[in-house]
Amino acid sequence: MDAISIIRAKRDAQPLTDPQIDWIIDAYTHGTVADEQMSALAMAILLNGMTRREISRWTAAMIASGERLDITGALAAGTAQTPHATATPGAPGTPGARGATPGPTTDKHSTGGVGDKITLPLAPLVAACGATVPQLSGRGLGHTGGTLDKLESIPGWRARLSNAEMLDVLRSAGCVVCAAGDGLAPADRKLYALRDVTGTVESIPLIASSIMSKKIAEGTGSLVLDVKVGTGAFMKTVEDARELATTMVGLGTDHGVRTVALLTGMSTPLGLTAGNALEVRESLEVLAGGGPADVVELTLALAREMLDAAGLADADPAKALADGSAMDAWRRMISAQGGDPDAPLPTSRHQHIVTAPATGVVTRLDAYDVGVAAWRLGAGRARKEDPVQAAAGVELHAKPGDEVTKGAPLMTLHTDTPDRFDYATEALTTSYDIAPLGTEVPVAPIVRERIA
Repeated sequence: MDAISIIRAKRDAQPLTDPQIDWIIDAYTHGTVADEQMSALAMAILLNGMTRREISRWTAAMIASGERLDITGALAAGTAQTPHATATPGAPGTPGARGATPGPTTDKHSTGGVGDKITLPLAPLVAACGATVPQLSGRGLGHTGGTLDKLESIPGWRARLSNAEMLDVLRSAGCVVCAAGDGLAPADRKLYALRDVTGTVESIPLIASSIMSKKIAEGTGSLVLDVKVGTGAFMKTVEDARELATTMVGLGTDHGVRTVALLTGMSTPLGLTAGNALEVRESLEVLAGGGPADVVELTLALAREMLDAAGLADADPAKALADGSAMDAWRRMISAQGGDPDAPLPTSRHQHIVTAPATGVVTRLDAYDVGVAAWRLGAGRARKEDPVQAAAGVELHAKPGDEVTKGAPLMTLHTDTPDRFDYATEALTTSYDIAPLGTEVPVAPIVRERIA
């Protein structure tokens, strides 16, 4: 085997053989294949695509480059020492024994969006309904937020856990949200960084295999994919989102993980906040039985899919929100990861209000522009090593369909560095439209399609 012949084969639109795929991934992981050679192959894949068989083998090779966890087996082996307790439905705050056997494992992955804080209320909600949720999450890059960045705004909370610590949190809380260990799919970690600087991020085979290699290596029993589509999403069209979702569902099926995908809208931000501490605060509102209607709707839709995939279709996630058991699971999870669930969240030192330029009805609010503004305020990063501000972000006071009055607050910008305001407001100059009062604004459904 040699890298040049494999690059040439894909350059000429030939399918790669299983041995070629196995060799190139292993050789790249161990440094035998240089970055410039893998860059050439990634570009050839972007231009010429891959068959389902190639994508499945590519994913398998990336999984094989590192460790594969068996969370279900590890939990079952250790339950005699640390039973998994959950809140008893109908009795908020009262721990009730589920028994010595943890619930079936299920996970969710989102392709990323603006205001997408769904993991925060979702993981404890599904745990409160009887499942075990090992949620390995990531950090934000560019205009999309990162779950770990949001949770790190909680004083003391730790994202990085050893495998043993992760299992302990799962046993005690039923859910964990943490960073993936370095041993999971190391080939993907190298290739992900390379794609980001070589213009090959958009390749659907590489996106799908990147996401699914980590999720399959994680060892969850079932997986629900939230594939965003719209201006603030990676996939701008329903056709591209459908292709990505179908590819990932196929990969999950090929590797023995029950997988389903929802295509969900991301042309308008989710909820009323985009930022880190701002989104934690909004997530707590949802767990307390309130919160924005769109966040609640999507949280419940994904919870029902996760519970169904885990064989718990009779569970009622709406009840778990109403009776406080989801909040109890949240508090246990945050505490188990070193956080203080009662500590006040950070607030920004400076705010700037963007006012409505006219009286009327908001007909459009662009998710991408809001995400860029939050990023420029300090909520996001341009490079993986950049720090983020916990309190920075955008707070929305009106969304499409809402009436506004000239001069009334439309958005509040939050940051600790006020020299960022001009740069952020520049991103918002064409982010919204206001039509005369009485204008009807069609409401697009949050969930567009289901793919299984």
